Amino acid sequence: MNAHVLNTISGRLSLRPPQAESLARLGRMLQAAPELLDHEGAIEGRNLPAILATLKAELPTLEDFEREFPSLCFALATGVGKTRLMGAFIAYLHLAHGINNFFVLAPNLTIYNKLITDFTRNTPKYVFKGIAEFAQQPPLIITGDNYDQTGAAVDEQSMGFAHDVRINIFNIAKINSEVRGGREPRIKRMREVLGDSYFNHLANLPDLVLLMDESHRYRAQAGMRAINELKPLFGLEVTATPFVESGKGPVPFKNVVMDYPLARAMEDGFVKEPAVVTQRNFSASAHAPEDVEKIKLEDGVRLHETTKVELLTYARENGVPVVKPFMLVIARDTTHAAQLKALIESAAFYAGRYAGKVIQVDSSRTGAEEEAMITRLLAVERVDEPTEIVIHVNMLKEGWDVTNLYTIVPLRAANARTLIEQSIGRGLRLPYGQRTGVAAVDRLNIVAHDKFQEIIDEANRGDSPIRLKQVILEAPGADDKKVSVQVGSVAMTRLGLFGAPTITTHPVSTVTTPERAAPAPVFTTERERQAARAVMDVIGKYELRRDLVPTSHALLSPEVHSAILAEVAERLRPVQGDLLAGTDDGAPALDLLAVVSRTTEIVVQHTIDIPQIAVVPTGDVTTGFHPFKLGSLPNFQPGQREIVGQVLRTNHQFTLSREAGIREQRFEDYIVKKLVDFDDIDYFTQSELLYDLAGQAVAHYQAQNYSENELHEIFDTHGAELARLIRAEMMAHFWEAATEYEVQISRGFTELKPCHYTAVEGQTAHNYRETVTELGKIKQMLFGGFARCLYPLQKFDSDTERRFAILLERDALKWFKPAKGQFRICYRLGAEQPEYIPDFVAETDTAILMVETKARGDINRQEVQAKAAAAVQWCKHASEFTASVGSKPWKYLLVPHDEIQEAMRLTDLLRLEVKD
Repeated sequence: MNAHVLNTISGRLSLRPPQAESLARLGRMLQAAPELLDHEGAIEGRNLPAILATLKAELPTLEDFEREFPSLCFALATGVGKTRLMGAFIAYLHLAHGINNFFVLAPNLTIYNKLITDFTRNTPKYVFKGIAEFAQQPPLIITGDNYDQTGAAVDEQSMGFAHDVRINIFNIAKINSEVRGGREPRIKRMREVLGDSYFNHLANLPDLVLLMDESHRYRAQAGMRAINELKPLFGLEVTATPFVESGKGPVPFKNVVMDYPLARAMEDGFVKEPAVVTQRNFSASAHAPEDVEKIKLEDGVRLHETTKVELLTYARENGVPVVKPFMLVIARDTTHAAQLKALIESAAFYAGRYAGKVIQVDSSRTGAEEEAMITRLLAVERVDEPTEIVIHVNMLKEGWDVTNLYTIVPLRAANARTLIEQSIGRGLRLPYGQRTGVAAVDRLNIVAHDKFQEIIDEANRGDSPIRLKQVILEAPGADDKKVSVQVGSVAMTRLGLFGAPTITTHPVSTVTTPERAAPAPVFTTERERQAARAVMDVIGKYELRRDLVPTSHALLSPEVHSAILAEVAERLRPVQGDLLAGTDDGAPALDLLAVVSRTTEIVVQHTIDIPQIAVVPTGDVTTGFHPFKLGSLPNFQPGQREIVGQVLRTNHQFTLSREAGIREQRFEDYIVKKLVDFDDIDYFTQSELLYDLAGQAVAHYQAQNYSENELHEIFDTHGAELARLIRAEMMAHFWEAATEYEVQISRGFTELKPCHYTAVEGQTAHNYRETVTELGKIKQMLFGGFARCLYPLQKFDSDTERRFAILLERDALKWFKPAKGQFRICYRLGAEQPEYIPDFVAETDTAILMVETKARGDINRQEVQAKAAAAVQWCKHASEFTASVGSKPWKYLLVPHDEIQEAMRLTDLLRLEVKD
């Protein structure tokens, strides 16, 4: 297995843990069964049972290939990223094994077109973005529409042509239609320009690999039987549902080698949390069917508007792009869909406020109407596109990937399991790529008043897709016991004042980097350790004596050394006789001078000086908010009913209801009384601005032609949400003025804090140079074997960090990963000021580096840039201090993951310094 290529692709494509694990498993299988790459064997007939037996020993979930060639299924939940995984497969097979020809199957026209787009360079979701080799020589995309010209032209070129990699993308649905009645598919028919059929051309290629997207859709179809004759080296299937429906129920695939189910994706935060919604004490039997539909639609709109304000508030609080949510309505048929569209756009439905904001997506449209419908559907994620409600008949199929679907209203008859499986599939993707921690932003609502309890019961069944966890990636074994590991600094461990971790280090299997044995503690007797503890206590006091000890090296000066010795002797005076005298068992008297000297030397040797810095305003300090005009406001609707929702995975309940509080004299008072509840808003100094902003909000809703009672209801029900939204905007206009600011340095150096990790009891730590093949598990691992790290063990959040540690071990004088609270750097993120903990601190001959490693795609994220701005200011103040005491300057580096290569020198990365 080419681990370097695996790690490179995982890093460059920013693969998620389940994607990286899938790629690693493919590498393991090719290493275990190299016969998979044997083209001659594929033609003449390989020993499939022997290959199967080999791979079953490697991956026990594999039972059978289920095809006439080796075929392996990777089952990843919807929203995790199957298309990107196919791109990773192709990149790995080409770079590691020289495979150039790929045949990609799509189940229908929608996915066929999507795959062509995603495999085409310079498109938004290009699957090879970051693969340098493909930037120079992009793969040639050959499709079911151009193969008889494009495929022939490339075949005539010699190797070294710009398109060494050739990706054929075909629609199996079209092939199925062509083979009806026993006919040959068009791909098998002879073409004069080729001198043969394109099918035979592909079958004769020595390195054809078959990739099957959504393979559950066409397993047993006639077109698939024709594909068997291509005799590929092997097939790679990707699907979210690894089973085939039959009259007796679902039949599971037998060739699954990776199973990452929806429940695991929810737990890991890669998708939204689906929740079923109803009204409190709702009885469907008490209403006519058409009334139930209208109630569900109205409540769906209420949820939609609430979600809209949550998304808007989150975007403003965190400085990220605004997401426009939309609601999906599932109709019975095209006639029903047209009726629903007419209702929603009529004056009888919220006074016609959704006229022009609804599209109907079904087969009833043709020609220009169909083209306009598709254009609007494909643009539904754009904030400037007006669509807020999509009505669909035959449930949107795979291939329509949107991130802003937040509310689903199913209005067709279906059992609970079907509602769960079909409803959640299209709405699980997260707009920001990760959970935000805001429940409404991370949740998909399914409005099912008439099926609420049935769906809850179905979701709680053992075989529900929400809870299906038979095979879970990276789950610890049943007998694994977690323990808390406290790792002290190397200085404390060397002095014998901090117990060495009980976890042993597994040696790396390389001749060039032998395992280093941890040095034995300097002090072995309790008398020595007691004296050393006293020395450390005194040194701690000297951290505050910045005038006398501006750096740790000043501890070695004769004056300071003598003062420390005298103070330690004074502290030990009550027991000095026992400590300094010999003992009855012949132990020598304690040499206090030697203990003080050795302790101080070790502290200085294993310390990077970190000053403690605070920037405080001096003189008169005033704060306030600049006046401004409010941005867009949500279209809140009046509604007396209380809505109840339940998250399917966790069974957590939430409600949306009126507060039914005191009826205010002025509409503005509903909002202002909620605004002044915030600790950072002072009514007495900001009342004029608060009423101005509240007045803007009231004017917005008064313009919607609501009655006076409806306005009271809206502000009573949603006053708190409006206040949160307004406050989020206020934070962007906050100002603080002081006579001046003072930088206070309270310490010139600080003791390294112990690190606290969670680990599996009895776990063996890995050598930091050991290649990690299961990248998804790296956060669970402990690493050791360091020579220059100031801690004996470290944890890494990514393989990028591990590889950066290799550079530091080679090029830095000393380094470490800071523990929480070591720096006390805060950065502004919306209205919050969380603590920033840098990835690394390293000292070189000329500088001290604070380093953050990030995926290249994350470098420009608002949070990353906010951390960098705070760190740069800290380094600026620290450098001013160190210059005054003749020490090294601080520099802040923001390093993209693809810059970290062992061929690099640490000095090469100084060009990535972020400056003020």
